[in-house]
Amino acid sequence: MSIIKNYINISNSILSLSKKTTLIVVSKNQQLNDINLLIKANHIHFGENRVQDASQKWKNLILDNFQLKLHLIGKLQSNKAKDAFEIFHYVHTLDNEKLAQIFSKLESNNLKKIKYFIQVNIANEIQKNGISVDKASEFIKYCINDLKLNVIGLMCIPPVESDPSQYFKSLSEIAKVNNLKELSMGMSNDYECAINCGATFVRVGSKIFSKV
Repeated sequence: MSIIKNYINISNSILSLSKKTTLIVVSKNQQLNDINLLIKANHIHFGENRVQDASQKWKNLILDNFQLKLHLIGKLQSNKAKDAFEIFHYVHTLDNEKLAQIFSKLESNNLKKIKYFIQVNIANEIQKNGISVDKASEFIKYCINDLKLNVIGLMCIPPVESDPSQYFKSLSEIAKVNNLKELSMGMSNDYECAINCGATFVRVGSKIFSKV
């Protein structure tokens, strides 16, 4: 199937489940020709994992298409925060005080604010990034009240080969307790489950760009 057919099928699938869920097309490792097909189809939300790759790929695209919204969905090292701040509109992986402080300082020195999701290590896995569940509420309050960051929601990646619904529901509960409305959860294999659990942003790449 073509990329556009895949995109239409996924978009229709999302729309049938929720009119409030935004599709982020994960464009990491994809060719500009394929990305441009989706831009021409009027899609505006795209996700990238690496700051350097995104800067090289998207700098001119954003200049030519002001409506585009770029989401950082990969782990962010503090030494890349300034570069990320310059190109991304959303950061989904805010997960520590040092990074939050850097963004707060960048915002105070620039006439720009971006939107943040705090990444929660929802199953407290040693190998996963994200703030621990028991520290999530405290960190959310710190980012919003002390640093004045525009934290709009939470993000998580459930454990592999598990029923993701319990983790999506747990993230939703943490968001409700902290009066956060947005939930970034669900990827190609579990976005439907995520939407049923309240996802407002889903991150889908392989099911769109697959040529099979």
